[in-house]
Amino acid sequence: MLMRFYRVFYKFVLSRRYRVTISGIDLLKQSGSKLILPNHQSHVDPQIIAVECYKYADVVPVVNERFFRIPVIKFFLRKWGAVSVSDFRSGNRDPHVLKTIFSKVIVALEEGKTVIIYPSGQLQETGIEKINNKQSAYAIVKDLPKDTRVLGVRIKGLWGSSFSWAWNGKKPAFLKQYLFGVFYFFSNLIFLCPKRDVSLEFFDITEEAKKESLDGRHSFNRFLEKFYNVDGRQAPLYVKHVFFFPKSKRKLPESIVRREAKELMN
Repeated sequence: MLMRFYRVFYKFVLSRRYRVTISGIDLLKQSGSKLILPNHQSHVDPQIIAVECYKYADVVPVVNERFFRIPVIKFFLRKWGAVSVSDFRSGNRDPHVLKTIFSKVIVALEEGKTVIIYPSGQLQETGIEKINNKQSAYAIVKDLPKDTRVLGVRIKGLWGSSFSWAWNGKKPAFLKQYLFGVFYFFSNLIFLCPKRDVSLEFFDITEEAKKESLDGRHSFNRFLEKFYNVDGRQAPLYVKHVFFFPKSKRKLPESIVRREAKELMN
């Protein structure tokens, strides 16, 4: 009951800022376990996906351990049964992290739950989603429990958010930006928030994902990158935070422009 109330309440909060459209929603309504693999444009997309999916399935998100250190968020993550993984960028990498993820995710899938895991393991740093040499999604799909469906999710509209690298060319500090978000929420008198258009596209990629996993990790990761980037490089979308502010004139930071140019040369 508590989690149901939280989902409805938090969906209302998110809807004040984000106008979300979803395609392929029928895939979520189908019975059975599902492995959901989204791209990762900002710190907001896990919140949107979890809230939308929770309506239709028993969701288990795979979450970086640093979010378990934030009191209120930690409470809800534990209620959700979230799987915590070590934050290797802060020097706390668990040498058995892959085994930890694999074992907990497989158990959840065998129980018929829906698991959300980000193959990239980190925020997108340019307009292109990169998986590189990450192993977690590949390891799970390679030994996927019988009858589990793999759903790929393309997220669009959050590249340019203050929760993304495209805001100032740096990794956004989640808690700081979250507190700013609360401030903006009330500054807009709740109902006057400028809206950001976000789309979620769900696709059943089970057969393709299984096939590519048989050819190894690199083939599997290239398949996912091609899936996420089917429309090419994402252009940033900058939306003002408060209704009485002038239209945003922010541009993509030079550090990211240079990085994208380097990617094109390679």
